[in-house]
Amino acid sequence: MKKNIVLIGMMGCGKTTVGYELAKILPDFEYVDIDKEIEKSTQQRISDIFLRHGESFFRMLETEKIKKVCQNKNQIISTGGGAFEDEQNRKNLKSSGHIIYLKTSPQEIFNRIKTETHRPLLRKDFSVEKITNIMQKRAKNYEKADIIILTDNKTPQKIAEEIIEATK
Repeated sequence: MKKNIVLIGMMGCGKTTVGYELAKILPDFEYVDIDKEIEKSTQQRISDIFLRHGESFFRMLETEKIKKVCQNKNQIISTGGGAFEDEQNRKNLKSSGHIIYLKTSPQEIFNRIKTETHRPLLRKDFSVEKITNIMQKRAKNYEKADIIILTDNKTPQKIAEEIIEATK
């Protein structure tokens, strides 16, 4: 494996947790979380950026960060849930490595993140239906991934092992 491993999918699908697992198994790879990189460079939380500057400003920052990160190799890159909606992001990410869609059911996502308060797109009307609607809008792009891994009822370790096997 010489390319990057790029994790995409809905919020709560396990990108961060699985990314850390992959980094443990692949010591030559560095884990990079795009949202955390944006927070570091702006010294603001993602939810605060959304509130103060709006989603379009956040998406611009996200695109800049993805472009920069994709210039490096041997990384496990975790994107925000909506990052793969942008055509330029898709091109940059696809050219930099294997795109792995962590596909998770809306009910499972709801169960995983129902107590979290930092998800900007779920601040109002948080429900399985809202998650389903967002997923349906994003499905056509998520499905462009190189590899789709179903995550329901699997441990992060199992998912990481499946990713390694699939990218050999």
